[in-house]
Amino acid sequence: MTSVNLPNFDPKTTATQLAQKYIQGAQDSLNVQTKATSDMASALSMLGTSLTAFYNVLGSMSDKKSVLANSATFSSDVGIASATSTADAGTYQFYVQQIATANQVSYAGVQNNTQAAGAGTLGVTFADNTSFSVDLSAADRSGDGVLTAKEIATAINVSADNKSRVSASTMTINGATTLVLTSSLTGTEHAVTLDVSQLSDANLAMQLDNGNKKVRVAAKDAIVWVGDPADPGGDAVQLATQASNTFNVIDGVSMTFTKAHEVGAPPVTVTVDRDYSGTADNVQAFVDGWNALIGTINTVSDHGDPNNGKAPSAFASDSALTLLHSNMVAMLRTTSNGLSFANYGIALQHDGTLSLDKKRLKVTLDNDPVALDEIFGSATPGSESGALGGLHAFTYGWVTPSRKVGVDPITNKDIFAPGTLALRKDVNSSRQKALANRQALISASYDSAYNRYLAEFTQLQALQSQMTTTSSIFDALFAKDG
Repeated sequence: MTSVNLPNFDPKTTATQLAQKYIQGAQDSLNVQTKATSDMASALSMLGTSLTAFYNVLGSMSDKKSVLANSATFSSDVGIASATSTADAGTYQFYVQQIATANQVSYAGVQNNTQAAGAGTLGVTFADNTSFSVDLSAADRSGDGVLTAKEIATAINVSADNKSRVSASTMTINGATTLVLTSSLTGTEHAVTLDVSQLSDANLAMQLDNGNKKVRVAAKDAIVWVGDPADPGGDAVQLATQASNTFNVIDGVSMTFTKAHEVGAPPVTVTVDRDYSGTADNVQAFVDGWNALIGTINTVSDHGDPNNGKAPSAFASDSALTLLHSNMVAMLRTTSNGLSFANYGIALQHDGTLSLDKKRLKVTLDNDPVALDEIFGSATPGSESGALGGLHAFTYGWVTPSRKVGVDPITNKDIFAPGTLALRKDVNSSRQKALANRQALISASYDSAYNRYLAEFTQLQALQSQMTTTSSIFDALFAKDG
């Protein structure tokens, strides 16, 4: 008798293969949708970062008040100067008779044996009649009951009422510990001294008495002249003395003097003029911001290439993004006095990016500098104008978390809706959650199918084993009969 030949199989492997085939169609469809939402999440994040960066560029340019830049330069190294866009071109002469200095005083021979308990209050006063108090009873940081000069200095520095007006330190001069006070502000009104009238320790009061004060650096006000005071035929005018070395006597110009003139030296000349390089930098900042955003838009809206197996990007053929791009390009056509961005060397390229021709920018600025500011306008909320204003309005609707869309006619309350990016992210997040739930169902379906197939093929394997055993018995019986 011929033995029964049954197919050999593993129930677990077979159950796995059949369960996988059972859910394969649904899993493939889900994988496609999951990848799409994942790609969309990445694209939304990328687009949001770029839109926010460009939105900030618009705000930064508006904060400058003008795209045009001016420069202010000294003819010698007596200080530094800067000019805003409102400064008028011109030359001016100044003579620095004296610069303002910050007061520094010292108190020598401060002994490190003052008892902290009951030390009293040390006053710090200024020439402008302001002051603050330092409670020395809480100044013992080491906890040994004795105050050191260093602890007194620290107590002055950390006093809440000091507000960084004076800094205290210690020095050792000829073996004696010296307390040094330095005003943080220049000028005579900020001269500093100590008030020991509220100290309980007579020895410390004597050490910090003004009789022991040494002036290391005198407090002085700045004295600056317009013109040359040494010119007998000139009409030099002495500016009012002031505590600061920074003067703003020329409209739109800030000058900070750092050293005085030598006696008999000629005055310094300040030249205010148009800064072509600075203006070009301001324009380039806009061009760079635009190009970065357009690069991202091109990436997330790429239509792909089926011939090369390149799939479309998440925003391919997205009408809202296409409209944003179109509106942005339209703002580049803003004009003023018959001039446009193109006249100032700002040209649109085939890929949607911008280029800047600095030579053409300079030529047009020489002929008409005013129109450039009018073309750019402002992105300041409430006073939007020009290209910046339009671009601000378009990008705001995308980047804002929520925006006003109307007023409830019954309650008269404002109605708000999420911005475009926020809404898209919420929708995509909801889809991802729904897909995650579907994945859970498919996984459960797989487990159910696997368990069913495993039980069936385990039973089948047992039947096969039983049949093989029975066949072997019959083979043995018939073999004996033969």
